[in-house]
Amino acid sequence: MIVSAGLPTGMEGLTYPVPFAGPEGLLRIARHAEALGYHSVWGNDHMTTQHYVREEYPDTPPRFWEPLVTYAWLAAQTTTLRFGTGVVVLPMRRDIVVLAKQLCTLDHLSGGRLEVGLGIGAYLEEFRALQPDVKLQRGEIVDEGLAALGKLLTERVASFEGRYFRYRDVELTPKPLQKRLPIYVGGNNPNNIRRAVEYGDGWLPAALPAETLAEGVALLRRLAGEAGRDPATIEVAPQFIVHLGRTQEAASARFRQSQMHRHLVSLRKSTLKDQAGADLEAINLIGTPEEVIRRAIRLREAGVTHLLGLYFAANSVQELLDQMQLFAEEVMPHIV
Repeated sequence: MIVSAGLPTGMEGLTYPVPFAGPEGLLRIARHAEALGYHSVWGNDHMTTQHYVREEYPDTPPRFWEPLVTYAWLAAQTTTLRFGTGVVVLPMRRDIVVLAKQLCTLDHLSGGRLEVGLGIGAYLEEFRALQPDVKLQRGEIVDEGLAALGKLLTERVASFEGRYFRYRDVELTPKPLQKRLPIYVGGNNPNNIRRAVEYGDGWLPAALPAETLAEGVALLRRLAGEAGRDPATIEVAPQFIVHLGRTQEAASARFRQSQMHRHLVSLRKSTLKDQAGADLEAINLIGTPEEVIRRAIRLREAGVTHLLGLYFAANSVQELLDQMQLFAEEVMPHIV
Protein backbone atom coordinates (compact mmCIF):
# COMPACT_ATOMS: atom_id res chain seq x y z
CA MET A 1 0.00 0.00 0.00
CA ILE A 2 1.30 3.46 -0.95
CA VAL A 3 1.52 6.06 1.84
CA SER A 4 1.65 9.81 1.26
CA ALA A 5 1.32 12.89 3.46
CA GLY A 6 -0.80 16.02 3.39
CA LEU A 7 0.86 19.37 2.76
CA PRO A 8 -0.83 22.45 4.30
CA THR A 9 -1.08 24.65 1.21
CA GLY A 10 -4.59 25.89 2.01
CA MET A 11 -5.34 24.67 5.52
CA GLU A 12 -4.73 27.54 7.90
CA GLY A 13 -7.89 28.31 9.82
CA LEU A 14 -9.42 25.07 8.58
CA THR A 15 -7.42 22.05 9.69
CA TYR A 16 -4.52 23.98 11.23
CA PRO A 17 -4.24 27.14 13.36
CA VAL A 18 -3.47 30.62 12.03
CA PRO A 19 -0.61 31.09 11.38
CA PHE A 20 0.76 27.62 10.69
CA ALA A 21 3.12 27.02 7.78
CA GLY A 22 4.84 29.66 5.69
CA PRO A 23 7.18 28.83 2.81
CA GLU A 24 9.96 27.52 5.05
CA GLY A 25 7.49 25.38 6.96
CA LEU A 26 6.21 23.85 3.73
CA LEU A 27 9.77 23.11 2.66
CA ARG A 28 10.55 21.45 6.00
CA ILE A 29 7.50 19.21 5.63
CA ALA A 30 8.34 18.26 2.04
CA ARG A 31 11.97 17.46 2.82
CA HIS A 32 10.94 15.50 5.90
CA ALA A 33 8.45 13.48 3.84
CA GLU A 34 11.14 12.68 1.28
CA ALA A 35 13.67 11.65 3.93
CA LEU A 36 11.14 9.40 5.67
CA GLY A 37 10.14 7.61 2.49
CA TYR A 38 6.66 9.00 1.88
CA HIS A 39 5.58 8.52 -1.73
CA SER A 40 4.27 12.07 -2.18
CA VAL A 41 2.76 15.14 -0.53
CA TRP A 42 -0.73 16.42 -1.34
CA GLY A 43 -1.90 20.01 -0.95
CA ASN A 44 -5.38 21.45 -1.33
CA ASP A 45 -6.78 24.38 -3.30
CA HIS A 46 -8.55 27.44 -1.86
CA MET A 47 -8.84 30.92 -3.37
CA THR A 48 -10.75 32.82 -0.69
CA THR A 49 -11.36 32.54 3.04
CA GLN A 50 -14.48 30.73 4.20
CA HIS A 51 -17.06 32.72 6.17
CA TYR A 52 -16.72 30.77 9.41
CA VAL A 53 -12.92 31.10 9.27
CA ARG A 54 -13.22 34.88 8.92
CA GLU A 55 -15.42 34.93 12.00
CA GLU A 56 -12.94 32.85 13.99
CA TYR A 57 -9.88 34.81 12.85
CA PRO A 58 -11.12 38.38 12.20
CA ASP A 59 -7.70 40.00 12.70
CA THR A 60 -5.36 37.36 11.25
CA PRO A 61 -6.46 36.03 7.85
CA PRO A 62 -5.10 32.62 6.85
CA ARG A 63 -2.54 32.18 4.09
CA PHE A 64 -3.67 29.97 1.22
CA TRP A 65 -0.71 29.06 -0.99
CA GLU A 66 -1.54 28.25 -4.62
CA PRO A 67 -0.53 24.56 -4.94
CA LEU A 68 0.94 24.44 -8.46
CA VAL A 69 3.26 27.40 -7.92
CA THR A 70 4.19 25.99 -4.51
CA TYR A 71 5.08 22.64 -6.08
CA ALA A 72 7.31 24.24 -8.69
CA TRP A 73 9.34 25.78 -5.86
CA LEU A 74 9.42 22.61 -3.75
CA ALA A 75 10.29 20.35 -6.68
CA ALA A 76 13.45 22.38 -7.25
CA GLN A 77 14.54 21.58 -3.68
CA THR A 78 13.72 17.86 -3.57
CA THR A 79 14.76 14.85 -5.61
CA THR A 80 12.40 11.87 -5.41
CA LEU A 81 9.28 13.17 -3.66
CA ARG A 82 6.16 13.32 -5.81
CA PHE A 83 3.61 16.15 -5.63
CA GLY A 84 -0.15 15.68 -5.75
CA THR A 85 -3.05 18.11 -5.83
CA GLY A 86 -5.63 17.02 -3.31
CA VAL A 87 -7.61 18.47 -4.99
CA VAL A 88 -7.50 21.17 -7.67
CA VAL A 89 -11.06 22.47 -7.68
CA LEU A 90 -12.21 22.40 -11.30
CA PRO A 91 -15.18 24.77 -10.91
CA MET A 92 -12.70 27.44 -9.72
CA ARG A 93 -10.28 26.75 -12.62
CA ARG A 94 -12.47 27.67 -15.55
CA ASP A 95 -9.68 28.26 -18.10
CA ILE A 96 -8.93 24.60 -18.74
CA VAL A 97 -6.24 25.33 -21.35
CA VAL A 98 -4.24 27.38 -18.87
CA LEU A 99 -4.64 24.63 -16.26
CA ALA A 100 -3.45 21.99 -18.74
CA LYS A 101 -0.43 24.14 -19.65
CA GLN A 102 0.43 24.58 -15.96
CA LEU A 103 0.18 20.85 -15.27
CA CYS A 104 2.33 19.87 -18.26
CA THR A 105 4.94 22.49 -17.43
CA LEU A 106 5.08 21.40 -13.79
CA ASP A 107 5.40 17.75 -14.77
CA HIS A 108 8.46 18.60 -16.88
CA LEU A 109 10.05 20.96 -14.36
CA SER A 110 9.63 18.38 -11.57
CA GLY A 111 11.12 15.57 -13.63
CA GLY A 112 7.82 13.73 -13.97
CA ARG A 113 6.87 13.86 -10.28
CA LEU A 114 3.35 15.28 -10.59
CA GLU A 115 0.08 13.59 -9.61
CA VAL A 116 -3.22 15.37 -10.20
CA GLY A 117 -6.30 15.20 -7.99
CA LEU A 118 -9.34 17.03 -9.37
CA GLY A 119 -12.72 17.57 -7.78
CA ILE A 120 -15.77 19.64 -6.95
CA GLY A 121 -14.52 21.25 -3.74
CA ALA A 122 -16.12 21.57 -0.33
CA TYR A 123 -17.40 25.15 -0.07
CA LEU A 124 -20.11 26.52 -2.33
CA GLU A 125 -19.45 30.00 -0.96
CA GLU A 126 -16.04 30.02 -2.67
CA PHE A 127 -17.57 29.56 -6.12
CA ARG A 128 -20.18 32.21 -5.44
CA ALA A 129 -17.41 34.62 -4.42
CA LEU A 130 -15.32 33.96 -7.54
CA GLN A 131 -18.17 33.80 -10.05
CA PRO A 132 -21.16 35.58 -8.50
CA ASP A 133 -23.10 35.84 -11.78
CA VAL A 134 -22.71 32.23 -12.86
CA LYS A 135 -25.20 29.50 -11.98
CA LEU A 136 -22.83 26.69 -11.11
CA GLN A 137 -23.67 23.04 -11.59
CA ARG A 138 -20.48 21.74 -10.07
CA GLY A 139 -20.92 18.08 -10.98
CA GLU A 140 -21.52 18.95 -14.63
CA ILE A 141 -18.48 21.23 -14.59
CA VAL A 142 -16.26 18.43 -13.26
CA ASP A 143 -17.53 15.96 -15.90
CA GLU A 144 -16.89 18.46 -18.68
CA GLY A 145 -13.59 19.58 -17.23
CA LEU A 146 -12.22 16.06 -17.00
CA ALA A 147 -13.17 15.39 -20.62
CA ALA A 148 -11.79 18.73 -21.83
CA LEU A 149 -8.53 18.27 -19.91
CA GLY A 150 -8.07 14.72 -21.18
CA LYS A 151 -8.19 15.86 -24.81
CA LEU A 152 -5.61 18.56 -24.20
CA LEU A 153 -3.23 16.13 -22.49
CA THR A 154 -3.41 13.44 -25.18
CA GLU A 155 -4.40 14.85 -28.59
CA ARG A 156 -1.90 16.62 -30.86
CA VAL A 157 -4.48 19.29 -31.78
CA ALA A 158 -7.62 19.42 -29.66
CA SER A 159 -11.01 21.12 -29.80
CA PHE A 160 -13.83 20.99 -27.28
CA GLU A 161 -17.30 22.52 -27.32
CA GLY A 162 -19.23 22.22 -24.07
CA ARG A 163 -21.50 24.23 -21.84
CA TYR A 164 -18.73 25.29 -19.44
CA PHE A 165 -15.49 24.71 -21.36
CA ARG A 166 -14.74 25.65 -24.97
CA TYR A 167 -11.57 25.78 -27.00
CA ARG A 168 -10.77 25.25 -30.67
CA ASP A 169 -7.71 24.04 -32.57
CA VAL A 170 -5.35 24.09 -29.57
CA GLU A 171 -1.94 22.47 -30.03
CA LEU A 172 -0.80 22.19 -26.43
CA THR A 173 2.87 21.25 -26.16
CA PRO A 174 4.79 19.89 -24.49
CA LYS A 175 2.55 17.08 -23.34
CA PRO A 176 3.25 15.69 -19.84
CA LEU A 177 6.69 14.21 -19.32
CA GLN A 178 5.13 11.08 -17.86
CA LYS A 179 3.68 8.67 -20.39
CA ARG A 180 0.35 9.04 -18.55
CA LEU A 181 -0.21 11.84 -16.05
CA PRO A 182 -1.95 10.23 -13.03
CA ILE A 183 -5.43 11.70 -12.53
CA TYR A 184 -7.36 11.11 -9.28
CA VAL A 185 -11.02 12.09 -8.97
CA GLY A 186 -11.89 13.41 -5.51
CA GLY A 187 -15.16 12.97 -3.65
CA ASN A 188 -17.21 10.47 -1.67
CA ASN A 189 -20.27 10.50 -3.92
CA PRO A 190 -20.65 7.41 -6.17
CA ASN A 191 -20.64 9.78 -9.17
CA ASN A 192 -16.95 10.30 -8.48
CA ILE A 193 -16.31 6.56 -8.74
CA ARG A 194 -17.94 6.70 -12.17
CA ARG A 195 -15.76 9.67 -13.10
CA ALA A 196 -12.62 7.89 -11.92
CA VAL A 197 -13.44 4.89 -14.11
CA GLU A 198 -14.32 7.06 -17.11
CA TYR A 199 -11.55 9.63 -16.93
CA GLY A 200 -9.01 8.84 -14.25
CA ASP A 201 -6.42 6.63 -12.63
CA GLY A 202 -7.67 6.82 -9.04
CA TRP A 203 -10.64 7.48 -6.75
CA LEU A 204 -9.90 9.90 -3.90
CA PRO A 205 -12.59 9.87 -1.20
CA ALA A 206 -12.21 11.19 2.35
CA ALA A 207 -12.86 9.77 5.82
CA LEU A 208 -15.02 6.81 4.81
CA PRO A 209 -15.38 3.73 7.03
CA ALA A 210 -13.81 0.53 5.75
CA GLU A 211 -17.23 -1.02 5.12
CA THR A 212 -18.33 1.92 2.97
CA LEU A 213 -15.03 1.89 1.10
CA ALA A 214 -15.49 -1.82 0.36
CA GLU A 215 -18.89 -1.03 -1.17
CA GLY A 216 -17.29 1.72 -3.26
CA VAL A 217 -14.54 -0.63 -4.41
CA ALA A 218 -17.15 -3.18 -5.48
CA LEU A 219 -18.93 -0.49 -7.51
CA LEU A 220 -15.63 0.66 -9.02
CA ARG A 221 -14.75 -2.87 -10.08
CA ARG A 222 -18.18 -3.42 -11.62
CA LEU A 223 -18.09 -0.14 -13.55
CA ALA A 224 -14.54 -0.80 -14.70
CA GLY A 225 -15.54 -4.22 -16.00
CA GLU A 226 -18.47 -2.73 -17.88
CA ALA A 227 -16.14 -0.13 -19.40
CA GLY A 228 -13.55 -2.72 -20.40
CA ARG A 229 -10.98 -1.43 -17.92
CA ASP A 230 -8.81 -3.45 -15.58
CA PRO A 231 -9.87 -2.26 -12.09
CA ALA A 232 -6.35 -2.94 -10.86
CA THR A 233 -5.23 0.10 -12.88
CA ILE A 234 -7.42 2.42 -10.77
CA GLU A 235 -6.04 3.39 -7.37
CA VAL A 236 -8.37 3.46 -4.36
CA ALA A 237 -6.82 6.35 -2.46
CA PRO A 238 -8.78 7.70 0.52
CA GLN A 239 -7.64 10.49 2.80
CA PHE A 240 -7.71 10.11 6.58
CA ILE A 241 -6.78 12.09 9.65
CA VAL A 242 -3.90 10.66 11.69
CA HIS A 243 -2.79 11.20 15.26
CA LEU A 244 -0.63 8.70 17.11
CA GLY A 245 -0.20 8.39 20.86
CA ARG A 246 1.36 5.97 23.27
CA THR A 247 -2.12 5.15 24.55
CA GLN A 248 -5.54 5.33 22.90
CA GLU A 249 -6.66 7.84 25.50
CA ALA A 250 -3.67 10.12 24.88
CA ALA A 251 -4.15 10.05 21.12
CA SER A 252 -7.88 10.78 21.44
CA ALA A 253 -7.36 13.62 23.90
CA ARG A 254 -4.75 15.34 21.73
CA PHE A 255 -6.83 14.89 18.59
CA ARG A 256 -9.81 16.57 20.28
CA GLN A 257 -7.59 19.53 21.13
CA SER A 258 -6.57 20.02 17.51
CA GLN A 259 -7.85 22.45 14.92
CA MET A 260 -8.26 19.37 12.70
CA HIS A 261 -11.00 18.03 14.99
CA ARG A 262 -12.85 21.34 14.93
CA HIS A 263 -12.67 21.37 11.14
CA LEU A 264 -14.11 17.88 10.80
CA VAL A 265 -17.01 18.84 13.03
CA SER A 266 -17.68 21.87 10.80
CA LEU A 267 -17.68 19.69 7.65
CA ARG A 268 -20.62 17.72 9.00
CA LYS A 269 -22.73 20.52 7.55
CA SER A 270 -21.24 20.13 4.05
CA THR A 271 -18.76 17.55 2.76
CA LEU A 272 -19.39 15.05 5.57
CA LYS A 273 -23.13 15.68 6.01
CA ASP A 274 -23.87 12.05 5.18
CA GLN A 275 -21.71 11.07 8.16
CA ALA A 276 -23.20 13.47 10.70
CA GLY A 277 -23.57 10.77 13.34
CA ALA A 278 -20.31 8.99 12.62
CA ASP A 279 -17.53 8.45 15.16
CA LEU A 280 -14.72 10.59 13.75
CA GLU A 281 -12.03 8.84 15.75
CA ALA A 282 -13.17 5.35 14.78
CA ILE A 283 -13.22 6.22 11.07
CA ASN A 284 -9.86 7.96 11.04
CA LEU A 285 -6.43 6.72 12.12
CA ILE A 286 -6.42 7.94 15.71
CA GLY A 287 -4.74 5.80 18.35
CA THR A 288 -1.65 3.83 19.22
CA PRO A 289 0.63 2.64 16.41
CA GLU A 290 -0.68 -0.90 16.94
CA GLU A 291 -4.30 0.23 16.60
CA VAL A 292 -3.56 2.32 13.52
CA ILE A 293 -1.77 -0.62 11.91
CA ARG A 294 -4.83 -2.77 12.55
CA ARG A 295 -7.14 -0.18 10.95
CA ALA A 296 -4.82 0.33 7.98
CA ILE A 297 -4.73 -3.40 7.32
CA ARG A 298 -8.53 -3.46 7.44
CA LEU A 299 -8.58 -0.67 4.86
CA ARG A 300 -6.20 -2.62 2.65
CA GLU A 301 -8.49 -5.64 2.90
CA ALA A 302 -11.38 -3.39 1.83
CA GLY A 303 -9.49 -2.57 -1.38
CA VAL A 304 -7.50 0.55 -0.47
CA THR A 305 -4.24 0.79 -2.42
CA HIS A 306 -3.00 4.23 -1.36
CA LEU A 307 -3.39 6.11 1.93
CA LEU A 308 -3.32 9.43 0.15
CA GLY A 309 -2.23 12.69 1.68
CA LEU A 310 -2.65 11.63 5.30
CA TYR A 311 -3.55 14.70 7.34
CA PHE A 312 -1.66 14.63 10.62
CA ALA A 313 -3.60 16.38 13.38
CA ALA A 314 -1.17 18.89 14.86
CA ASN A 315 -1.21 22.43 16.17
CA SER A 316 2.34 23.29 15.09
CA VAL A 317 4.67 22.37 12.25
CA GLN A 318 7.01 20.63 14.69
CA GLU A 319 4.18 18.47 16.04
CA LEU A 320 3.24 17.58 12.45
CA LEU A 321 6.85 16.61 11.68
CA ASP A 322 6.98 14.48 14.83
CA GLN A 323 3.75 12.71 13.89
CA MET A 324 5.04 12.06 10.35
CA GLN A 325 8.19 10.51 11.79
CA LEU A 326 6.33 8.35 14.30
CA PHE A 327 4.02 7.06 11.57
CA ALA A 328 6.94 6.36 9.20
CA GLU A 329 8.91 4.49 11.83
CA GLU A 330 6.20 2.54 13.64
CA VAL A 331 3.32 2.12 11.18
CA MET A 332 4.59 2.23 7.60
CA PRO A 333 6.88 -0.83 7.81
CA HIS A 334 3.82 -2.95 8.62
CA ILE A 335 1.49 -1.74 5.86
CA VAL A 336 3.49 -0.88 2.73
